[in-house]
Amino acid sequence: MKWRNQSLVKEFILVGFSSMPNIELFLFPLVLVMYIATVTGNILIIVIIMVDAALQSPMYFFLRNLAFIEICFTLDTVPLMLINLLVKDKTISFVGCAIQMYCFFHFGCAECFLLAAMSYDRYVAICNPLRYATVMNRTFCYKLMGGVWVIGIPVSLLQAAWIFNLPFCGHNKINHFFCDAPPVLKLVCTDTHQYEMQSIASTLVFLMFPFVLILISYTRIITTMLRMSTVEGRSKAFSTCSSHLIVVILFYGSGSLVYLRPKSNYSPEVKKILSLFYTVVTPMLNPIVYALRNYEVRESLKRTLGWKLFSQTV
Repeated sequence: MKWRNQSLVKEFILVGFSSMPNIELFLFPLVLVMYIATVTGNILIIVIIMVDAALQSPMYFFLRNLAFIEICFTLDTVPLMLINLLVKDKTISFVGCAIQMYCFFHFGCAECFLLAAMSYDRYVAICNPLRYATVMNRTFCYKLMGGVWVIGIPVSLLQAAWIFNLPFCGHNKINHFFCDAPPVLKLVCTDTHQYEMQSIASTLVFLMFPFVLILISYTRIITTMLRMSTVEGRSKAFSTCSSHLIVVILFYGSGSLVYLRPKSNYSPEVKKILSLFYTVVTPMLNPIVYALRNYEVRESLKRTLGWKLFSQTV
């Protein structure tokens, strides 16, 4: 990739929450605690799934990968944000900003498609239980997971390469706490209409397409559940997909607050606060949701760690 703008802009300044110094002092310990909880919780999910023989189904194979993606997603943005909350020199190199943006796009896209793969897994388990073992075999699961990791690479590279090959004419203050596309585009001194059209198209394909697949899967799941003759059957079916459904709502709900609202709705400061939800809060909540809402995960925690915390039914 050719970084032709480096002669004009060699580094960026991440403004972050500098305009709100009191909030900076409050945010650092709060974000630090949430980040530690995120990493610890997701590592715990990965470990118990790896060591517990009862959690070797496709559902938990995908959950283990979701936990790993959440760790990578937060690692891309949160540590630098924590550092910048303490120091006055909030700079990031030109190439470093491009890499951060690429990783943000890639892990976000991977999570979208993984949530779609998880919804398909639940669809097969509930709507075609007799064929579940045949359809969701090990080879197919590995192929699905490979597709999840690979499919976002071209669009992420294209987005980052396109932005950072646009002319930056000396303005280098990014009004955000990480290198997100909208605030970086504001520093470009040329018409960005073509990029914005391409960005909208790729967003529809790589973000909304998985969401549509999730909606289709859950429409079929709900239809099947309504046809079940017993309340116990419906309750068991719902319990197997409730955790995933909550995670989908958290992920898409927090992201849509920032990216699917009109530009004039929020000030940059409010957008930064809202961005904390999908970069910090949601990744922390995911392992908590699965630990509290999933019976098998709770039982595994008790077996593996001897914890009594999850002994009561939530």
